[in-house]
Amino acid sequence: MFDGDSKLFDKMAPHLKRVLVADPQAASARLLSELLRDIARSHVWVGPTNDRALKIAQTCDPQLVFVELADDKLDGLDFIRKLRRSTWSCRQAPVIAITGSATAPLILAARDAGAHEFLRKPFSMKDLARRLEAVTLKDRDWVEGVAYIGPDRRRFNSGDYAGPLKRKTDGSETPYQQKINQALKIVRAAVAAADSDPQQAMRAMLAQANMLQTTATDFRLTLAASEFYRHLTKAKHFDAPMTTENAGKWAASVLAFLPKDADARGREEAA
Repeated sequence: MFDGDSKLFDKMAPHLKRVLVADPQAASARLLSELLRDIARSHVWVGPTNDRALKIAQTCDPQLVFVELADDKLDGLDFIRKLRRSTWSCRQAPVIAITGSATAPLILAARDAGAHEFLRKPFSMKDLARRLEAVTLKDRDWVEGVAYIGPDRRRFNSGDYAGPLKRKTDGSETPYQQKINQALKIVRAAVAAADSDPQQAMRAMLAQANMLQTTATDFRLTLAASEFYRHLTKAKHFDAPMTTENAGKWAASVLAFLPKDADARGREEAA
């Protein structure tokens, strides 16, 4: 059954050793579990409720998560959001959302909650293999924001997208400039959220400061990002209170590099 794809499955197998299936439907969870065991001899845990699935995610450290969306017994979108905002080592694990009700609003909601891929039921082995390949063998940048936490929805590094341009900056910025500007916008949004969501604001700012100081080609921005990162790590180490006022002071030199024509609404645009 899998002979034609054996080499592909061999490449994916190391990334599929531990899999969580969050699905209250026993039959569909069992079918998916059997397919994964055939493909990669995966160890599969099934969580039929949000509480059980989250507990498994916390204790078993899955490399991949499947989650059912359209079921009254399990809130798949809430599960994804809680996973992404957790402190667990699997919080960045690829998530494949599954449902038989593949409406446009539901697909967008899953994407915005932090899912990597979407799989419509009933699905073929080819459909499953394609999603598995996408999440195991094709790298996606990670966005550590405040309003959004998950794989980069813009996919600058794809090079495969040939659809219509949707943003004013599309075509006028290089992928590098887009990444830098996105990071700066996330910093700005995190500063604004420091009073209301200090934990995630700190996590978002640390991630962006680290990316900027290691990626920026402008030496001045590199220095500013390094100083920003130093302030953040010092505050985290000494458990200093995270406030918008303090964060704004630390981030000022970094935010000076945000283009003047950038969106001034103060929220990240990691779409």
